[in-house]
Amino acid sequence: MSSSPTETETVEVLMPQMGVSVAEGTIVEWSKRPGDWVERDETVCLVTTDKVDVEIPSPAAGRLSKILVEAGETVDVGTPLAELDAGARPGEAHPEEHRDAGDGETDRSGFHSPVVRRMADEHGIDLSEVQGTGIGGRIRKRDIVALIESSPAATPEETTEASESERPLHIESPYQPEEVLPGERREAMTPMRRRIAEHMLESRRTSAHCTTIVEVDLHRVVTARRELKEGMARRGAPLTYLAFVASAAVAELDRHPILNASIDSDQIVYHDEVNLGIAVALETGLIVPVIRRAQRLSLEGLASEIGRLAQRARSGELEPDDVAGGTFTITNPGQFGAVLATPIINQPQVAILDLEAVVKRPVVVDDKAESIAVRPMTNLCMSWDHRALDGAEAARFLGGVKGRLEGWER
Repeated sequence: MSSSPTETETVEVLMPQMGVSVAEGTIVEWSKRPGDWVERDETVCLVTTDKVDVEIPSPAAGRLSKILVEAGETVDVGTPLAELDAGARPGEAHPEEHRDAGDGETDRSGFHSPVVRRMADEHGIDLSEVQGTGIGGRIRKRDIVALIESSPAATPEETTEASESERPLHIESPYQPEEVLPGERREAMTPMRRRIAEHMLESRRTSAHCTTIVEVDLHRVVTARRELKEGMARRGAPLTYLAFVASAAVAELDRHPILNASIDSDQIVYHDEVNLGIAVALETGLIVPVIRRAQRLSLEGLASEIGRLAQRARSGELEPDDVAGGTFTITNPGQFGAVLATPIINQPQVAILDLEAVVKRPVVVDDKAESIAVRPMTNLCMSWDHRALDGAEAARFLGGVKGRLEGWER
């Protein structure tokens, strides 16, 4: 007796809730394609939020039957991303669905992006005769490029005529989307880079940015670090200058709560806890994990948390909530040799503190004796929102941080 065909059991892969502050995500790429077998909890796609990149696991084992949201699209939390046939079994024969628009795959062969349509128009290509390699038979830019490159080279006369016909396209802008001129190379921004760009522009439009700078003598900090570094390292806490600055800043935020505030419409929101954001430079951009309740941590506790979060950021292990809810941010371009900067505020915060390189310089250490000594000096640069505070308050805060660092005692 022959067995009956396996019944289809459709399971949806949803855009998950990736933190209380995340409302949407953008598909970066699919690691599986329709027809592929997927194990439970195996990654099916990579999603980027305005915070971090997140791998989306499969909710069940089965065969991926449909992709509903393509790479590059942004959708809300809870949106179905794909459909999985949980009734399928490994090794069962199944229709080829990578190029075939039938049998459970939405036919996308008639959908053409603006770039594809423009390239086809410019080169006289009939899209109905092009075999697309995208999902559901969709024609991608690479399909058009391959077709153009495989065609016989145009004669000089044809090239001239094409150039003449294309001139109206350059009236509004000397550049066309994805056009590459001689001597240049273009790459699309990564999703993270686009989000950073959007946030930085939004911050500049939102806040009344001002920057105040103080010079700090770190000779006492250098001495303390030399004495404490080895012991803390054995306990897993890498002691950096950033940890000392973080400790001094957190202490001063208690005395200047306006710097640990945020702006909501026409109201200033004061925060009881110092949730300290520490900017971490990645190869793909910048990310700001948050140390919760930083005011409760000692110098060693801050050093340990800074090291832990930096390591998790660089290994891609951060969760969306790890980078949400910050109330004050410190960035550290000095580790790369920078000596002066005007950082952009991390919205909706009202200030960001910038630690620059520690450089040995001759300074006057005794006015009466006119004594000069070589000291490890640094600049602390703080951008702040003039809507929330004035220059005097910013200067008092920085003066307090400077005083704590220059008078550091174990």
